[in-house]
Amino acid sequence: DFLDPTVFRRDSMLGVPGLVNAYRAGNVSLANSIGTGIADDKVMYYFVPRMIKYYLDQDPIIPNVDTHLASEEADKKYILENLEQLVVKAANESGGYGMLIGPKATKAEIAEFRKKVEAEPRNYIAQPTISLSRHPTHVNDGLFEGRHVDFRPYVIYGEKIVTVPGGLTRVALRKGSLVVNSSQGGGSKDTWVLYGDE
Repeated sequence: DFLDPTVFRRDSMLGVPGLVNAYRAGNVSLANSIGTGIADDKVMYYFVPRMIKYYLDQDPIIPNVDTHLASEEADKKYILENLEQLVVKAANESGGYGMLIGPKATKAEIAEFRKKVEAEPRNYIAQPTISLSRHPTHVNDGLFEGRHVDFRPYVIYGEKIVTVPGGLTRVALRKGSLVVNSSQGGGSKDTWVLYGDE
């Protein structure tokens, strides 16, 4: 929506006017294809296994994290009964905002999220709390401590589709935190695969 105000949101001050026309003319390349922002809607997580089955006619090779959609009545009931164990995320938020990590939440935070989910079920998904990997991280004074991490691979689409041999590892810099988003104090590390299967 905010890529180019001359094409998408004319009321926006964000984006680069003329970027889409420059892209169409072949004068610039874009790191992310136009329209990929749909993947930012966390509700999509719920549909990933179904999309793979529909478009590829096969089951997913890698299992998806169980995702419960609060707008589905059975899922909403499950979410509300298990808030203390789940990670609940607002579909329209990003950067680690608008979420509840049930096992680390107070009773007041859980009660607040219960009201939010009941009021706007379409806006919430829930997933089990995942045990993130830990990585030695330089914290201060030459000390290294374990911090939670997650990995983001990259795929480049051009004449051929190529998976980059590496990616970005996001790091939760606060001790004990499961939130790796940079907007919430997280950091990042370049990650490279040095040897393949060849």
